[in-house]
Amino acid sequence: MPFWNRRKQIDSLTAGAARNALRPTLSWVHLIGLGVGGIVGTGIYTLTGVGAGLAGPGVILSFVIAGIVCACAALAYAEMATMMPVAGSAYTYSYVVLGELLAWIVGWSLILEYTVVCSVVAVGWSGYAGGMIHSLGWNVPDALLAGPYAGGVINVPAIVISLAVAGLLALGTRESATVNLVLVFVKLIALGMFIALAVPAFNAQNFHPFMPYGFGATEVDGVKYGVIAAASIIFFAFYGFDAVSTAAEETLNPARDLKIGIVGSMLICTLLYMVVATAALGGASYKDLAASAEPLAMVLRGLGRPMAATLIAGAAVLALPTVIMAFMYGQSRIFFVMARDGLLPQRLSAISPRTGSPIFMTMVTGVIVATIAGFLPISTIAALANAGTLCAFVAVAVCMLVLRVQAPQRPRTFRTPLAWPVGIITILGCLYLFVSLRSLTILWFFFWNALGIAVYLLFARHRSLLAQQ
Repeated sequence: MPFWNRRKQIDSLTAGAARNALRPTLSWVHLIGLGVGGIVGTGIYTLTGVGAGLAGPGVILSFVIAGIVCACAALAYAEMATMMPVAGSAYTYSYVVLGELLAWIVGWSLILEYTVVCSVVAVGWSGYAGGMIHSLGWNVPDALLAGPYAGGVINVPAIVISLAVAGLLALGTRESATVNLVLVFVKLIALGMFIALAVPAFNAQNFHPFMPYGFGATEVDGVKYGVIAAASIIFFAFYGFDAVSTAAEETLNPARDLKIGIVGSMLICTLLYMVVATAALGGASYKDLAASAEPLAMVLRGLGRPMAATLIAGAAVLALPTVIMAFMYGQSRIFFVMARDGLLPQRLSAISPRTGSPIFMTMVTGVIVATIAGFLPISTIAALANAGTLCAFVAVAVCMLVLRVQAPQRPRTFRTPLAWPVGIITILGCLYLFVSLRSLTILWFFFWNALGIAVYLLFARHRSLLAQQ
């Protein structure tokens, strides 16, 4: 069989994983916590301001557009994850349906997504941590609170939080998931407080003009403006549910828990995002939001609520690491399963006998994330993460539709309603958001995948376990 067409068989997935399987310890409660922890984070605490700078008050529509595309993708993920309850997410689905080469490209894109997402959140967390450090009067040099892109030397808080989360994950999957649940509750309480304080001060004048940069994506000096351009960035705010699918192999009851975790977390967070974004734009000018590294806290300070602003910032400092945790968890599992398949060095798939999790791979991921977070700007990092995610979402939707044709009678614990419209909306919506990214971001994405294909041709295709059969 040609290397580009090697495929795993669905019926052999569980047997293949059993040779080096992760330990199942997670319930649906942990999965919803993982999903909400991954979705509600930098997107609402920080990227609300970035999106407002690109679309003005029309960023509300950007949230709606990105949310619709992600909701459709979540339905496709739920169907595929319950059909193939093993680690690997979109990479594993592609390996079964599309073949090894395309699976490698999807896996390589997921590496880009998860690693870079963790770095984005670490940078966003650092913005809030820096604000708290200054408000407490601590004498920390600004050069150590920001990377070179922001006039500093190195973003030490971003590096510290990245390594700390990696260390927590290394303690064990269930232990870190339980800590994640507690921090998710803290985060939701803080956002509820923000809504309660900001809504009474709602000023409709802040929504005029509603779309100062128009609806479509228009590039000016290398930056794309408009509602669609903002949606291609804010899209980052909604994904996180895909990290739940990487936990399939560690789920106690995959047939029931995966669909609850994926769809449930997406529904909860979509409603929350709409309310928080509207309250923020009603409480401050979109230009002020765009200029702030901590927009929600800035809104409350402008409303004369300095104590509440400090509490919001404190909650962000405490709870944003749940996003890093969710995506670093997903990243380490993608690395792990690609190594288990022989496409990466197999020693990376080593599992700790004590925790039943890939500790070494988790710490490697933490070091990579910390390095990126220490030096790169949030807007650039977020756009690159979105490119990788859009690729994965398209792959999952294609896999779902292809299997509907090739294996229509195969049992499906969760069946996506209106599968063809949902799949087509996911594919076309993701492609449209992809071309709405900055030209430089698109070029970097293709460069990354060109590098990935070279690695595959020179190394991975010869070492693949399927090549040895």
